[in-house]
Amino acid sequence: MIERLCVIGVGLIGGSLARAVREAGFCHEVVGAGRNPENLQTAVDLGVIDRYETDLGKAVAGADMVLVSVPLGAMATVFNSISGHLAEHAVLTDAGSAKGGVIDAARQAFGRVPAHFVPGHPIAGTEQSGVGASFVSLYRGRRVILTPLPETDRHALGRVRDMWTATGAEVIEMDPVHHDAVLAATSHLPHVLAFALVESLTRLSEDGEVIEFAAGGFRDFTRIAACDPVMWRDICLANGDAIQLMIEHFVADLQELTAAIENRDGQQLLDIFMSAKAARDRYVEK
Repeated sequence: MIERLCVIGVGLIGGSLARAVREAGFCHEVVGAGRNPENLQTAVDLGVIDRYETDLGKAVAGADMVLVSVPLGAMATVFNSISGHLAEHAVLTDAGSAKGGVIDAARQAFGRVPAHFVPGHPIAGTEQSGVGASFVSLYRGRRVILTPLPETDRHALGRVRDMWTATGAEVIEMDPVHHDAVLAATSHLPHVLAFALVESLTRLSEDGEVIEFAAGGFRDFTRIAACDPVMWRDICLANGDAIQLMIEHFVADLQELTAAIENRDGQQLLDIFMSAKAARDRYVEK
């Protein structure tokens, strides 16, 4: 049971967590924190949080659980702001999509990786952002990856696991480096491709004619290009090495497909498409 949860960054991710633990009866009080008082007041009006603070040091005071859910580029600033203000046994966790940079930021801010810091990443979201887009069932049936370090306190790890389990999520553990490699392939690369395709077609037809005639396939493929550009800029910077490797791998496969089209090799095209369809069908069934 969480006595006081402090959510720094009350948007889709942080707001949905607050909604979920409140509905589950797993938290007595939720304090929101951030730079925008209007957004925080909206969170109060929506019943997502009980109160808010714009001073992060004051916000975390007395909290026994703190979630940092801000863009990766802001993690260091947040950690520096709360250093020295956390309660002795407060558990600190985050929702960042690339763990290496978050862990480095925590180490620099606190002088070491705190034993009560549990890096985490909920594999859930939509193309919408802001507390108004948050909803109570976002994490039900979804995975949350925790990436504890050797110095991570096991009790703190258990508390974060219990919090996410209360939202209906499936919680798993993973090495931070492996997490960043896996997410570069399954999440970061698809988002980069979606942004790149929209930008490429926009440049192809400055008057917008090409996109004007786009059908459902374009809409489905590029839905995630509606996500927060700042967040995805930060992810690309934070996990650049792993993303670059995945782009290079994808370019090699794309060149193979290009050669098959150039050579009018129908059988190779069919083999590639059938293999891809079978893999996609297995994923959906699972």
